Amino acid sequence: MKNAADPLLPKSEFDEQFVQYMRNRMLVSFHKYGKVADAYPHKVDAIKSLELRLQKYAETGNTEYLIDAANFAMIEYMRPSHPEAHFEATDSSGSPGRVWQGRGAATQRRNA
Repeated sequence: MKNAADPLLPKSEFDEQFVQYMRNRMLVSFHKYGKVADAYPHKVDAIKSLELRLQKYAETGNTEYLIDAANFAMIEYMRPSHPEAHFEATDSSGSPGRVWQGRGAATQRRNA
């Protein structure tokens, strides 16, 4: 089944609802806490906040924490705390790979 937002991308490969949930939470946060630029990176640590959400997801299984983690990743992208933050597109040779279930090392192995 095709994705309405991008007909070349199958629905199985991208979740529009996840992005909508991200947007919804950013809207609530804007009204609750104020502008992102007023807190990041000088007051709030987005990376540590992201890591905390991943830990909470691991403990509880509540996928809302994954949405929050994604928002903190986006905030770090928008307002980086890393002194050498930059964007450089990489191919698979620059990727750390994926970690397979039951194996500790990351690889570039295909799914099938």
